[in-house]
Amino acid sequence: MADTWRYAFEEAMEEVQGKFAQKFKEEVEANSDHEVQLFPFGTLGESADIMEQAQSGILQFVDQSPGFTGALIPEAQVFFVPYLLPADQEQLVSFFRNSKAIKELFPPLYAEQGLELLTMFPEGEVMMTTTTEVTSPEDLNEVKFRVMTNPLLVSSYQSFGATPTPLPWGEVYGALQTGIIQGQENPAFFIESTKMYEVTDYITRAGHNNFTTAVMANKEFFDGLSAEDQQMVRDAIEASFDYIVDYQTGLTEESLEKIKAAKPSITITELTEEQRAPFKATAEAVEQEFLKIGGPKAQEILDQMKADLEAAASGS
Repeated sequence: MADTWRYAFEEAMEEVQGKFAQKFKEEVEANSDHEVQLFPFGTLGESADIMEQAQSGILQFVDQSPGFTGALIPEAQVFFVPYLLPADQEQLVSFFRNSKAIKELFPPLYAEQGLELLTMFPEGEVMMTTTTEVTSPEDLNEVKFRVMTNPLLVSSYQSFGATPTPLPWGEVYGALQTGIIQGQENPAFFIESTKMYEVTDYITRAGHNNFTTAVMANKEFFDGLSAEDQQMVRDAIEASFDYIVDYQTGLTEESLEKIKAAKPSITITELTEEQRAPFKATAEAVEQEFLKIGGPKAQEILDQMKADLEAAASGS
């Protein structure tokens, strides 16, 4: 039986999640009679809408950052403990490819929410874009900073000294333009494609995180597939993971070059180790907060992630 599967994601077609989805569609359609329909950001609503649609089975697949899934799966907030993920790309990819936390501990938590976790992948170093310069936590004092609706991300920016302001993505550009907020964070490709640099003057690389996203299927739908189709989907996900890792090579620098060309007056600052130290010093408090609000499996997830990160760092 040839079916049409619907897949929604949180970005535009030519952004990282869109590129992943297109590769997935290509793989599925090349290896089966099924068709995959893609729905980029905004076509079916905001992030919360597409998650509900995936849980109710209107969508078969959804790509959503743990930033938004944190309300459903508190443990997923672990990805917002600052400086937990490595800056080194090879270590980062090795972690996402082999992590026991992602492959074994997270799937049952997603399953409880009616979701089959297929993969998680990194989208790029997160950078702050602000209307005033940031070289220390003091510079974020009284800065209203847009964050995803995620309690731990709120804690993280509070500990950085900012005033975290949760807002749906569709409202961010206008809020920066009118001064309701003075900052937001995202990977460089997203800052470039959404033109966030037009309404901010400074981009700060504090090295505090890498944007993580998760691809899921509606569990009832996935469980109902034949063993062959399940394997075909997993193979397509794996091929898309490899593809998106390659696609991102050099993407950050390329995006920053495009931003500089579009707005020569922009100031892009990569913080020194010394400047990062006070930001890094907040990580411990945010980690403690995660253990408090991160759900019953918080400690187990954090411990396993640290073991996985250590394995990635040692190349084992």
